[in-house]
Amino acid sequence: MDVGLLLEYGWVLLVLIGLEGVLAADNALVMAIMVKHLDPQKRKKALFYGLGGAFVFRFGSLFIISFLVDIWQVQAIGAVYLLFLSLNHLVKKFILSKRKEDQKKKKDNEGSGFWTTVLKVELADIAFAVDSILAAVALALTLPTTNLPKVGGMDGGQFAVILTGGIVGLIIMRFAANYFVRLLHRKPGLETAAFVIVGWVGVKLAIYTLAHPNLAILAEDFPKEPAWKITFWAVLVAIALGGWFLSSERDEDEREDDNADVLEEEDDEAEEF
Repeated sequence: MDVGLLLEYGWVLLVLIGLEGVLAADNALVMAIMVKHLDPQKRKKALFYGLGGAFVFRFGSLFIISFLVDIWQVQAIGAVYLLFLSLNHLVKKFILSKRKEDQKKKKDNEGSGFWTTVLKVELADIAFAVDSILAAVALALTLPTTNLPKVGGMDGGQFAVILTGGIVGLIIMRFAANYFVRLLHRKPGLETAAFVIVGWVGVKLAIYTLAHPNLAILAEDFPKEPAWKITFWAVLVAIALGGWFLSSERDEDEREDDNADVLEEEDDEAEEF
């Protein structure tokens, strides 16, 4: 690879790692809440089984999608899913948040059994893996091809970026999620920015789909044109910076009062798992 190609791949990988970090933190927080009713030893096992299943599913699905990635229907489904994921989060956060809090209060004392909790964690992990893989695919597909051997129907370099993103996501969920959880509580706007970015990545995948030779709604070379690439990355960086700088710093005492229990759970899991 030449220097320009390495820089482009490195930039995409850096963005993917940042996105994986925020999403993994959000996912880890959800899982901590899902298992908090169990005793510490069972809580550890539930997370172990759940993350083990996510590991198998994530890497199995990576090889499957490498053979399906050139099918425009698969690309279209991925684009629609990412857009839905983004809009669904924003609607729940800003429109249905109060209703959700009321429902959560009613369910606080309704703990599930061990294996039911394991199943819930497993399904949540699979959903998180799908989100992560689709976002990585959408970011990697328009990267320049390399001389690396193809994996399925995908360029080896593009596959390596997606694989690395998947590994990083699991590492963050296992080791670094607690740091990102604290960062999200300090800068809550980052979570919203991350899901807006997911939607914007869905737009990128939709553009790629519309330029597929079997559809030809857009010119086949449009997703790789400098004007579109510059626009995409400029908007993505603007969203990320907006999430950071427009996110009001929450008062330390307020953060501790609101999140002490959940962060304590996260600390316990970081030490035990």
